[in-house]
Amino acid sequence: MKTWNAKPNELEKRWYVVDADGKTLGRLSTLIADTIRGKTKPTYTPHVDTGDFVIVVNAEKIAVTGKKLDKKMYYRHSGYPGGLKERTLRQQLDKRPTDVIRLAVKGMLPKNKLASAQLTKLKIYAGPDHPHEAQAPMPLEGN
Repeated sequence: MKTWNAKPNELEKRWYVVDADGKTLGRLSTLIADTIRGKTKPTYTPHVDTGDFVIVVNAEKIAVTGKKLDKKMYYRHSGYPGGLKERTLRQQLDKRPTDVIRLAVKGMLPKNKLASAQLTKLKIYAGPDHPHEAQAPMPLEGN
């Protein structure tokens, strides 16, 4: 018996939309990461990008449990000595709510070139509107 492998030109890419209003950050990120990797499809192949596009709306209304709003920190560095900047999750949601979901999903992807290509299929918007109506996105079923 011969093993079947997915080929990039034979795959059908779908578009999904997710409303993040009131959803828990980790559970939503897991669902998104599995979808953009293609792990929800029977044609999943680890070394081929078999995933679908995901649009996330209302990213600013994401929910977290416990005291994460004040204890979870986001770090960035300017590249200069003493240039380490830090923000709490609450401050990050005020300044850049889309980065919270993007970093959570990025951490769930493999650390290689394929993951950076898969991350481009994630479209995140802070508000309820998105410019991808022409792709006719379907709601993503999950948690």
